[in-house]
Parts: sequence; C-alpha cells; structure tokens
Amino acid sequence: MCGFALTGVVAATAPDSSEHAQRMGRTVPFEECLPGTEARLTGSGGQARPPEGGELTPQEAARYHQRLREELVSLRGQELQPPQTVPVVVHVISAEDGRGDVSDERVQKQVDVLNAAYSGGRADAAARSTTSAAPAAEAEAADTGFRFELSEVTRTVNDDWFTNFDEHRDTARAQLRQGGAGTLNIYTADLGPGLLGYSTFPQDYEENPEQDGVVVAHDTLPGGDREQFNLGHTSTHEVGHWLGLFHTFQNGCTDPGDYVDDTPYEREAASGCPDGRDTCPEKEGEDPVTNFMNYSDDACMTHFTAGQGKRMVEHWAAFRGGASQARAD
Repeated sequence: MCGFALTGVVAATAPDSSEHAQRMGRTVPFEECLPGTEARLTGSGGQARPPEGGELTPQEAARYHQRLREELVSLRGQELQPPQTVPVVVHVISAEDGRGDVSDERVQKQVDVLNAAYSGGRADAAARSTTSAAPAAEAEAADTGFRFELSEVTRTVNDDWFTNFDEHRDTARAQLRQGGAGTLNIYTADLGPGLLGYSTFPQDYEENPEQDGVVVAHDTLPGGDREQFNLGHTSTHEVGHWLGLFHTFQNGCTDPGDYVDDTPYEREAASGCPDGRDTCPEKEGEDPVTNFMNYSDDACMTHFTAGQGKRMVEHWAAFRGGASQARAD
C-alpha cells in the first residue's frame, strides 16, 4: 500500500503501477447495465433500477479503475491531498403543491452530515439513537480529509421535473449545474418508491460535464419521511461514488472486490443492519455492513475506511482537482 494517514486525515502518494498493491483475478458475472452511475436502492432485492444504469459489471469497474491508474501516472511520486473544502450547490426541485420543497435548514443539516461522515464523526448519533436499527460491530471510522461547504441553494418549481426526473434529468442538470469538476452539485426530487439516489463518477466529467453530480430523493435528507433512510446517508453514499468509490460488494467474493484493500469482501448488498454477516467465509473479515458504500439502513452506516479515503483522494487528484479541474474549467 502506498497510502498513509497524516494527523488522522487520509492522504496518498501517487503510486508507481509496479508497486501499487491491487486485488486482481477472475471476475464474476453481474447484470449488464449502462456505465456512468451507481445507485442506492431501498433494498438489495428491490425491483427498481437506477435511471441511468445500475451496479457496475466487473468489466465496467475494471475500465474505471484503469482510467484512474492511467491518470495517476503523471502524478507519480507526488503527495496527494484532499481539497481544503468542496463547494456544494444543492438544487431543490419541487412540485407546485409544495411537495419536495426542502427547507434551508434541512439542506444545511445534510451538509453537516456529509462533514461528519467524511471526517470520521457522528453528527447524526442523536437521530440514530431513536431508530430501531442499531449498528453492528463498527469498524474504525477514518477521517478522509474531505470537507464540504454549502455555497448556494437553487429552487425550481416544476411538476414534470419533480415527479419524473428520469425523463427530464439531462435538461434539468444542464440548466441548473454550476461550477467545474470540483463543485459538488446535488439534485433533490421525487425518485419513486424504490430508488434513493444515484451519482456519476469522476471519470465521466470530461466527456459530459453538464451531467456531473449526485441525485437523491428529497425525503432522504435529514428529517425526511423515508423510513429507514432519512438520516442523510443516501447523500453520503452517493458522494462516495462521485469521489470514485464502488460499492463494498462490487465483484462479490471474487478479486479484485471493490479495489480497496481494507474493506472485506462481500457477496451481495446488505439490507437492514445484519449482525455477524459473512457472505464470503473464504475471505478474511465479516461483511462491511456498516460501511457507507453498502445498502444498509442509514442508522447502520458508520464509516469509511482509510483505504477508501486514499482512493477518493486519488480520484480527486486525477479528475477533479488541480490541473484536471483547470482543464475542465
């Protein structure tokens, strides 16, 4: 591993490809889908699929990973760091009758949740204590170094966009999106009963910058009405994809898993908050059901790992920060 922790903050050194430890091996078949997005469903067995695709096939994940390795070549040997802050623009899309009109207070609480999650803190502990789901055995939460600052909230009243965002997503995002590769744009709307949110990957920005960002169901923000998913960790999860992470169950029990060395292998997504779950008994460690990149209930999610933080820093340096952002802007 070429990553290291610096005062509790995850940092990385751009790797030499011959030295960088990677999980490699055979792949397992997954449902074919379109590239460019990852999504969080209300359960691993849900019938709803994300509007722009679904879980990445092993081949698509491998291509995204290869893009990362190629972009890091020019940064080899440099110490990579997360940005001081990531500006956040939240686009609240609502219906004419007021549905989905998320308050400024809830928007700010969502940013607070992001900051707590990505710093290794627990801002939603009070909310969690009132829920029936209790975290399973928790892993140590890493400070990834990423911090978020709300820069603007836009409000759009449009019944069609709100109730059928899938059909209008390209137009809506092209009209509303602000900033460059390093600006996090979050869109809230009604995504239906089975879908919580979805996100683009950093590798997709250069080809389609207008569509870059995270989409979440409005009722998943803190204080929303989505039972089991209203503490704000749908956004935590999707921002993880926006920063380059795969699901913890990517590739199942087969190498290279999710391309992160300190997250245990997992055959399939978790739902609820199972205790002692181990779907890959031949691999070391129980399933990472409390990791933010799983499908567990919000109350069960507690942490990112140091390896995930390192991978996010690598993606930032390669696709969202520094020279990459200057080219994009």
